[in-house]
Amino acid sequence: MPENQYTDPFEDRLAAALRDTGHSFRADDPAALAGRGEVRGRRKQLLRRTAVLGGMTGVALVGVGATLLLPADVHGPRRTSAAAGPAATASPSAASPSPAGTFTGDDMLRSLKELLPQGTFSEEQAQGTGSTTPPYARLVFDDGAGAAALGLSVDRTDPGGEQAGQWTTCPDKAVVAHDDCTSATQPDGSRLMLLRGYEYPDRRVDTRWWNAELVTPDGVHVTLSEWNAPAQKDAPVSRPQPPLSVEQLKEVVTADVWRRVAAAMPQSPEPSVTGEAPLEGRPSGAIAKTLMGLLPEHLKVTGRSGPGGDYAYLVVDDGKGGSLVQINVQPGMSDVAGDLFRDAEKLADGTLVTTRKSPGEKAGKDVVMWTADTLRPDGLRVVVSAFNTPAQNEDATRDAPALTLAQLREIALSTVWDAGA
Repeated sequence: MPENQYTDPFEDRLAAALRDTGHSFRADDPAALAGRGEVRGRRKQLLRRTAVLGGMTGVALVGVGATLLLPADVHGPRRTSAAAGPAATASPSAASPSPAGTFTGDDMLRSLKELLPQGTFSEEQAQGTGSTTPPYARLVFDDGAGAAALGLSVDRTDPGGEQAGQWTTCPDKAVVAHDDCTSATQPDGSRLMLLRGYEYPDRRVDTRWWNAELVTPDGVHVTLSEWNAPAQKDAPVSRPQPPLSVEQLKEVVTADVWRRVAAAMPQSPEPSVTGEAPLEGRPSGAIAKTLMGLLPEHLKVTGRSGPGGDYAYLVVDDGKGGSLVQINVQPGMSDVAGDLFRDAEKLADGTLVTTRKSPGEKAGKDVVMWTADTLRPDGLRVVVSAFNTPAQNEDATRDAPALTLAQLREIALSTVWDAGA
């Protein structure tokens, strides 16, 4: 992945493939880990965002699928399909309708195309309900103004859970820069978030990423993402902005067909792959509260995040200006030891510790990030970073962060994290 970019936490029960990919974004960027946690919560960003166009960037995509009754004129003359690559699903126009109670990859593609404006399609890939992993649809769409990557996935989640709240809550601009974002309850009780942001938070490339997240009262979770380039990453910008307006994103993501998809997906006694509960032993919002209790007494907290699973941030002030402090507390991270802690200090109890000073990842001028990164023998990783600005996307407001590396190290090594605080 490109250096210094935020990637999505997005890992779960989709086994080693997603888990490995989820860990990869932590290789050299603990603050990026935290930032994406604020956008969509925990590692599910991988599951939705990176996954939505993952096939175009080498990452498996996930979603959830079901039944669809298609209109007779689905393949009318107003839409055409360009030749797809070898990995693409066969052209929907060549496929017969799915039997009742099933939803094929072709059905997913047909459904998505019928909701899009007039244009051509290529690089089509999809998965239906015949797999142990959830269905999705992704393609490159061109309305005549330039090719654009676009993808949709469907899943189930706990509509009242913390994760659902994170998906449908706009990110804090102190952590994640974006042009605009709205979050509102729809007439049927669904929560919808519409965000217009950027693939690269530091804007080194002007790849725009627009995203819609819908969670219905009965737990259907629909994600739609689009870019102004033919691939999510590593592709030249092909148009000034993505093809669908905010209103069109809403129209597609709220279409009734996706509820039928979710209704037909296989039932499972296990939690949804993206409906993960807060970390065991850590009630919602506990990490921010615990972090506050570990700060030096002279620091005043002037801002903080809401409930955020394994991620939290504070803005603190020592009388010299605001300083952003963020933390991730993540279990099950033993497999990153060889990559991230190869040259780390090893304490008597086996805990690995490393500290570093680095530039900020975003566009703020002269921003620095100081980090303490720790890995317990049981796989619990605690990463704490502090910045010399109250918001990473803003210019530095002070010479150094309000916390020293020694203080960050002390916070990261606190035994309260081992107790599940």
